[in-house]
Amino acid sequence: MLDKCEYRAGDKNLIHLVSLAVVDSGVPTTASWSPSVSAIMIACNLFAIALGRFAIKQPGVGPDLPVSKPALFRNFNFPELLATMSFGHILGAGIILGLSHAGLL
Repeated sequence: MLDKCEYRAGDKNLIHLVSLAVVDSGVPTTASWSPSVSAIMIACNLFAIALGRFAIKQPGVGPDLPVSKPALFRNFNFPELLATMSFGHILGAGIILGLSHAGLL
């Protein structure tokens, strides 16, 4: 059935195949929101900001943040904030999924 690949729009077999992919019982449940999950996400974002503060080769390029910053973040602008927070969320999601799959959350 799958080796022919003759599915057309509205085909019942395609709909069943998609519903099986969505309702797979082998997918582990993830941890629901809790203070420990938020603490992990906050820690990952702070780690990413600290890493990005020293790892970004050309800091201060791009638009500035619209708020006042401490002297430590003098060259930390909007692109740096966006990049480090994106990395922090990716890192945090991976750690939260890994810990919940291991049963530690």
